[in-house]
Formats: sequence, C-alpha cells, structure tokens
Amino acid sequence: MIIIGLTGSIGMGKSTTAALFAEEGIPVNDADQVVHDLYRGEAVAPIAAQFPDAVIAGTVDRKKLSENLAKNPANFKVLEAIVHPLVRAREKRFLDEARAAGAAMVVLDIPLLFETGGADRVDRIVVVSCDPDIQRRRVLDRPGMTAEKFDMILARQLPDAEKRARADFVIDTGHGIEAARARVRAIIAELKASKGSDSDA
Repeated sequence: MIIIGLTGSIGMGKSTTAALFAEEGIPVNDADQVVHDLYRGEAVAPIAAQFPDAVIAGTVDRKKLSENLAKNPANFKVLEAIVHPLVRAREKRFLDEARAAGAAMVVLDIPLLFETGGADRVDRIVVVSCDPDIQRRRVLDRPGMTAEKFDMILARQLPDAEKRARADFVIDTGHGIEAARARVRAIIAELKASKGSDSDA
C-alpha cells in the first residue's frame, strides 16, 4: 500500500485537493478533522488540565485556545505534546483498516507534515501550492482571520519554496479546480503504474 503524505501551507487549497483524492476513491485521513474530533473527545480532559479556560461545556473552544497560544507561543509545545500522540494513534488505526480492506494507496492529509517529522512515515509527498498573492487573499477572506494571525500561522510553517523542493509531486491550485483534478488523476495514475512495475521486478 502506497502512503501519500499531502501537505501545504495555509490557504493553498489542501482540503480541496484532499477531497479530489477522495472523489477518485482514495481513502483520506484528515489530521485536521481528527483534531476536531479529539477536541470533543479524548483530548478534552488533558487540555482542560493545562488550559482550563479553553474548555467550555465539555469541548475545547478553538477560539479561546488560539487566544491563549497567541499570548503564550511557548504553549504550542504543551498542546502538541497532548495532541500529537492522539492524532498518531488515530492515523495508525486508519492505516490498519485501509490495509485490511486491501487499499492500493491512501492519503494522509497532514498540514504540518515536514514540521512534525511526518515525512518519514509516508512513501510519497504531494505538496499543494499556489501564488502567494492568491494564498493571502484566500486566507484573509476567512471569517475571523487577521493579517497578524495569518503571519503567526505562517511563522510556524516551513516556507512554501522549501516544501515544493522536498515534494515528489506539486499541485498548483491557482489554475482552478479542473486543473487540480487533472493533476490529482495524473499522480494517481503514475503511482499505480510505478506500483505495477515494482511488482513486476
């Protein structure tokens, strides 16, 4: 089973690209969605112990948590120490289930793939990218987003040029959805062909 790591900086179109892989029948594990689920489940108690003001009515309030992290960036490490092992456990379960189901390939959608050492856990890396002006416009159009918050998020992410340099495949989402879909299909076809040639050898 080929494990594809899908990543890209904020506003590059990663979630849309993950959905395109899913449309082609490739199982996708969305790390962001896993975190959302954990913030309503397993992560609530340990986060409440460290960030009591961030838990409201039994769920983690992401806005309150973001405000805390903006004031105390050192707390990112504390939060990651809680969340990352839980995310990894969910990821392992997803991979085990996909293997058992006979999937030829899967996608791990991991926003901080390089930053968290995730590149070592995948076979191929797909980086989603676009022109910086398009990225900035997309992000600042989001509700509640500010230029300061955008800059803080970017500061925690590896520069786009470095991600592209380390990728096996790059998908530029600046040319519209159909161009991105065609690129996704081409990547899947290439990986299937390479898997076939590996088994022939």
